[in-house]
Amino acid sequence: MSGRLVVVSNRIADPRKPAAGGLAVAVGEALNRTGGLWFGWSGNIVEGGTPGEGALRVEQAGKVELATVDLSREDHDAFYLGYSNNVLWPVFHYRLDLARFDAGYFPGYRRANRLFARELAKLLQPDDVVWVHDYHLMPLAHELRQLGCRQRMGFFLHIPLPPPQILAAIPEHEWLMRTLFAYDLAGFQSEADMTHFSRYVESEARARVLDAHHFTLDGRTLRAQAFPIGIDVDEFEELAEAREARQVAGVMRQQYATRQLLIGIDRLDYSKGIPHRVRAFRELLAQHEDMRNLATLIQIASPSREDLNAYADIRAELDQLCGAINGDYGDFDWMPVRYIRRVVARKRVPGLYRAARVGLVTPLRDGMNLVAKEFVVAQEYNDPGVLVLSRFAGAAEQLQEALLVNPYDAHGTAETIYRALQMPLGERRERHQALLGRIKEHDVHWWRQTFLDALDETAQSATRARAA
Repeated sequence: MSGRLVVVSNRIADPRKPAAGGLAVAVGEALNRTGGLWFGWSGNIVEGGTPGEGALRVEQAGKVELATVDLSREDHDAFYLGYSNNVLWPVFHYRLDLARFDAGYFPGYRRANRLFARELAKLLQPDDVVWVHDYHLMPLAHELRQLGCRQRMGFFLHIPLPPPQILAAIPEHEWLMRTLFAYDLAGFQSEADMTHFSRYVESEARARVLDAHHFTLDGRTLRAQAFPIGIDVDEFEELAEAREARQVAGVMRQQYATRQLLIGIDRLDYSKGIPHRVRAFRELLAQHEDMRNLATLIQIASPSREDLNAYADIRAELDQLCGAINGDYGDFDWMPVRYIRRVVARKRVPGLYRAARVGLVTPLRDGMNLVAKEFVVAQEYNDPGVLVLSRFAGAAEQLQEALLVNPYDAHGTAETIYRALQMPLGERRERHQALLGRIKEHDVHWWRQTFLDALDETAQSATRARAA
């Protein structure tokens, strides 16, 4: 890749420090190697600040410049809490019932993107390669182009893209989706997302479809493609072999020596399907008496955006569900569900995965879900656990050797969990080997390099076309 890499995301991370998320790992490594700029919101909210204005700060972090902008309270509430999390997040996760279309958030969303574009434009160099991330910043390239910026620009959506009929429920959907044509390359997590995009731009935006990955609208040609994100396999394997993770696995196995452990680790978010999972576990106990006093579900749900009503509702629902199961099926020496509502240190997580016979990753809708990949990588080769995975997670396209379930079907999910708990060693090893091989092949470094190579190739092709 020629030119300086400029990464833009809602929040940034110091690339000198250990990172847990896929984005931070991928771009942190690239920026540390070649140098570059990482731009985003500072996390600061200025009470009484002027909407559309924010202080720009730039600091050096090794080879990387970190540039951040403050947000006024009005912009933060409309852009982040409002349009991003009360409109785009629920709609993109197929939850129209939770979206707040009439709350007047859209002007603040666009105003914040204009602010980011204005401040970022001051820092850009002519040959920069700009890589914008996620739903908060979909129109950023459009705003940059309006300011005269002509750099190569790519966008990656980390969450799902719904079908055209659902997207069209957003009052501003046409403007929002048309702004993606200001990019040279748009990346999605899965082929399903790519199909939804293709159908949308053809049927709703009336774009010209050149081929499966190229579309023309208003004089601009956009390349769109699926780039499934991965994890840093080497880093997670090291984490799994470290003292703390091995200690956690040992303690768990000792404490639950006569039990079969199932593990679920999620953010407390309605998209993760945690109540549906708990109901399926209850169905397992109801239908299979041999699982009583044997199967134990450890469900960890880390707090997430608890200031929104939907999250308070799911928290209350889980409290009730878990209490009911423990009351109905528990015994003096056995609690069916261990429900923990807090963040667990990342260095302990691989030990929890490794101690489990079954990993439950059953979102109602997810862009990718890296927990599924982490669970597989954490397993011991000679005695691996089984991954039970929602067919509605982006990861299901890659991880076909997992046991795929419909999380809305409590009975079907319960029967699949029962199968996982009964699976013979030979089949467990065979499935794990196939899953691990694919996860290693398409890791986070492959994802980053494949996207940036595609962006470079797309920009070069556009330059040649203009010259011709």
